[in-house]
Amino acid sequence: MKKLLCLGIFLGTLHPAIAQDTTAKLDSLVSAYHKLHRFNGTVLVAQQGKILLDKAYGYQRTADKTLNEPGTIFQLGSVTKQFTATVILKLEEQKKLSLQDKLSKYFPDYPKGDSITIENLLTHTSGIYNYTNNREFMQNEVTIPASREKIMGLFKDKPLNFSPGTKWDYSNSGYSMLGYIIEKAAGKPYEQVMRAYIFGPLHMDHTGFDFKNLKDSKKSTGYFNISDTSSTPAPSVDSTISYAAGAMYSTTADLYKWHQAAQQYKIISKADWERAYTPFMNHYGYGWESDSIAGKRKVSHGGGIHGYVTTIVRVPEDDVCIVVLDNAADKEVGKIGQSLLSILYKQPYTLPYERIAIQVPEATLKQYEGEYNLFPNFNIVMTVKNGMLIGQPTGQAESPLFAEKEDFFFLKIVNAQIRFTRNDNREITGLILYQNDREMPGKKIK
Repeated sequence: MKKLLCLGIFLGTLHPAIAQDTTAKLDSLVSAYHKLHRFNGTVLVAQQGKILLDKAYGYQRTADKTLNEPGTIFQLGSVTKQFTATVILKLEEQKKLSLQDKLSKYFPDYPKGDSITIENLLTHTSGIYNYTNNREFMQNEVTIPASREKIMGLFKDKPLNFSPGTKWDYSNSGYSMLGYIIEKAAGKPYEQVMRAYIFGPLHMDHTGFDFKNLKDSKKSTGYFNISDTSSTPAPSVDSTISYAAGAMYSTTADLYKWHQAAQQYKIISKADWERAYTPFMNHYGYGWESDSIAGKRKVSHGGGIHGYVTTIVRVPEDDVCIVVLDNAADKEVGKIGQSLLSILYKQPYTLPYERIAIQVPEATLKQYEGEYNLFPNFNIVMTVKNGMLIGQPTGQAESPLFAEKEDFFFLKIVNAQIRFTRNDNREITGLILYQNDREMPGKKIK
């Protein structure tokens, strides 16, 4: 009996040790990205009701050197969509609308509105033009409050990209329309409906919509980039612009409450949570992307808005929740979330490392000068200035490239690399851009 007791004590101490080891790996991964200026924000990782990592990295505000903390508030971007979708399902449960309702029921004069259903809007299969593809508007007008008519005017009269229900194309416009439909069906402003159905019942006390005018000491500033020597603040997008497609702000703790509510089938029925997770087309359900890990369903969604990149990843079967919130527009937040998940499931992942630049004579750099075409209407012009190779993509600012080895360069401002290609005569004929786990070849045209 004593031997069994001793064995029980030994096994009882094993689990905390395993948890500590997992936490150390999770923290090491995020810290590696942070040290390379590829992550600045907060992270929460939980499994089976236990929080394994709840930590902040980097600056909440660089101007006064205020550091992020676990309670820092971030804009979420498109993570908002799962909340909008949940309220739509709640209203259907209350028989205030149907997913098969036509858009024309709520907006009778909407072109071809009698062919677009609420479900098409939820699943990005409506064919409605995505207004955030309007570069001029996104660069110049996102800080200015806009009326429903102004936003709808950005896409309403544009032709559909395809016949509704036949293809998939991500559309923020569709989710903005869902917000307008919620207001009509519920008879209240969208934000009030969200607070009544979700934020209030779940005590998500640090979650809301008007981030631009939020007065809170824990409110973060969004940046286009943060380095050792500088930072570039991003404009604050007005909530009327991103609206039901991306206007929410929140914290890791509040989003964990959201996860717990989903685990307990709160807000909507278990059957409707299942509907939300079920992919309709292109792995997308109702506000959730659906995939798998270790043979189990993984649901997730990322978000991006001026100065912020976010992600939430969940494995409902194992009560796993990962929240990554970044206020330096770091493009690898999704990869960080996936790598954290890989640690939990003991799958392969890689730690980022610092690339070391070598000196290359200016005469050697001259051979890379020219213009390279990667996509229609997208080129990169390479020039040499002050002994540095400079790349300028179409419509973007110049960026210095640093040589790592012959014909292979990397950027510091983003995680991207370029390899120049040659023909049999050793002449430069093109390049390959490596970014976001993609290889994009380009042909030298000048």
